[in-house]
Amino acid sequence: MEQDIYAARGYGAKGMGFGEKPGLVVIDFQLGFTDPAYPLGGAPMVERAVGNTARVMRAAKAAGIPIIACVVAFDGARGAPHWKIAPVFELQAGHPGTRLDPRIAAEEPDVVMSKTAPSIFFGTAAGAILTRERVDTVIVTGCITSGCVRASVIDAFSLGFRVQVPEDCVGDQDQVAHDQNLKDVGRRYADIIDAQIAIAAIEAYRMRNSP
Repeated sequence: MEQDIYAARGYGAKGMGFGEKPGLVVIDFQLGFTDPAYPLGGAPMVERAVGNTARVMRAAKAAGIPIIACVVAFDGARGAPHWKIAPVFELQAGHPGTRLDPRIAAEEPDVVMSKTAPSIFFGTAAGAILTRERVDTVIVTGCITSGCVRASVIDAFSLGFRVQVPEDCVGDQDQVAHDQNLKDVGRRYADIIDAQIAIAAIEAYRMRNSP
């Protein structure tokens, strides 16, 4: 019923689509969120998303489009915002939990940056790098869907990018939160797709721009 109410008022009526050149951002696939040895790590949806994101990264590498990954890493205790998530404060620079998941590191992102706020775009050069690369469409992958992914989607939208979110390349601690947040950003700021659609769009870009 809720979806019908939003749709009746025009939410989600217009698709975002892909533009001329995509870029890929990979948010917080670090050991602190992927390794079950850590309090925030090991969620099944995040595990699924890591594997699917690695596939998308492979396609992006082959096509020559930029890949920017980020990790949460604070420069000492005073470098952290007022998070309400206690284990996040362990993620200080040099802590093992700030290392990229090996499956993501193996795909060799072009840029790996640290952030302290939810969005990959807040206080970082991510937006400037993508703009310099003439990217007009940002494919958002990573975790957590209801937190840093959602914040990054909104910032990418606010910066003027077309935004594509492959549902199976993002993950959350809770299925309901995952579904509700994707449904909501899909009404407003992004197209919700899947890894295969993202790979097909990247491949189409590669074919258009191959010598």
